[in-house]
Amino acid sequence: MSTDNIKSTPSQRHHFEHRGFQLAYNDTHPDDASRPVALLMHGFPDTADLWQQQIKDLTAAGYRCIAPDTLGCGQSDIAENVGDYNVLKIISDHIALLDLLTIARVDVIGHDWGAVQAWLIAAHYPERVRTLTAVSVGHPGAYARAGFRQWLAGWYIGYFQLKGISERLLLGSGRFSLRNVFRTHPSPDEVMERLAKPGRLTAALRIYRANLVTVLARPHPKVKVPTMSIWSDGDLFLIEKQVTSSEKWVDNSWQYHRVSGAHWVPITAAQTFNEKLLQHLQAANARRNSVSSVSV
Repeated sequence: MSTDNIKSTPSQRHHFEHRGFQLAYNDTHPDDASRPVALLMHGFPDTADLWQQQIKDLTAAGYRCIAPDTLGCGQSDIAENVGDYNVLKIISDHIALLDLLTIARVDVIGHDWGAVQAWLIAAHYPERVRTLTAVSVGHPGAYARAGFRQWLAGWYIGYFQLKGISERLLLGSGRFSLRNVFRTHPSPDEVMERLAKPGRLTAALRIYRANLVTVLARPHPKVKVPTMSIWSDGDLFLIEKQVTSSEKWVDNSWQYHRVSGAHWVPITAAQTFNEKLLQHLQAANARRNSVSSVSV
């Protein structure tokens, strides 16, 4: 692919084509190849806009930030085939974008399903990753072994498998509505309005429907880059154990931080998270520079 495939939109998104789909992304400094690059990946029910507060601080610290709308989300195309939402295919979209932009290595940062993507990019494409920051979700191997309490907290995953039924109930106003199930989301009106658009809720749910086997049953490699995990004590959907036990899947430095707040850490605990994130990136960079100076 060449950069001729990229086109800008008035909303500051760019688009590129991969797997036959037009995929959207934010790029803060498309003409500046000198900055280190942070790749930020969102989860459900969000878009690249989740990362606005992190992008502000990262760019001020000298980073170029790239934040994709994953397939079916935000301004990216909707795929009708559930299999197209397999997370290994989604991370191939991110790698294709880096190839297109001739970016060799990035600091990967993800929340929720974006954290799953971040773990898997670091595991399957280690040569493309400088550091990993995973928010709320642990390594798939740790999640799969987290036990009954995690299965209970993740009850909604089974609910989301009920094609047609879950869509109807989620867009309603009852106990199983999106507004009630994800009642701690900081922007419920925006989420409801966006996912009420034709096809958008079903598209967003397909990442759950496409990945039970891939995430829970398939083995994935350990990651070999400096890793930071974050979990919030008010998370209703993910227990602490599936994050803390992720250390077993890291063959490098690993650090864990527990913060106060709800599941949406990049928004509800932005200041604390940003401080930890920048410290993590700067420490890893300092270690690389130290090793380079010794080797010289």
